[in-house]
Amino acid sequence: MTALLAWFLSNPTVIAIGAAIVTAGGAWIHGRLSGAKAQANADKAKEADSYAKHIQDISDAANARPAGSLSDDKNNRDR
Repeated sequence: MTALLAWFLSNPTVIAIGAAIVTAGGAWIHGRLSGAKAQANADKAKEADSYAKHIQDISDAANARPAGSLSDDKNNRDR
């Protein structure tokens, strides 16, 4: 068993293949993490834009004035 392990660790081809596998795995994990972070940032930006629009809609509704088209209403229900 020791001889087999020594052969694997001294063979440059096996070491190169192992290093390539480890490098490819690391690159894949890095890509997954950076993609997840980018998606989270995009979701946060979209949510912030939506919240800003919601606040603007509330502000517009609070500042709304009667249209004046019901000025002939004898009970002044639009005022």
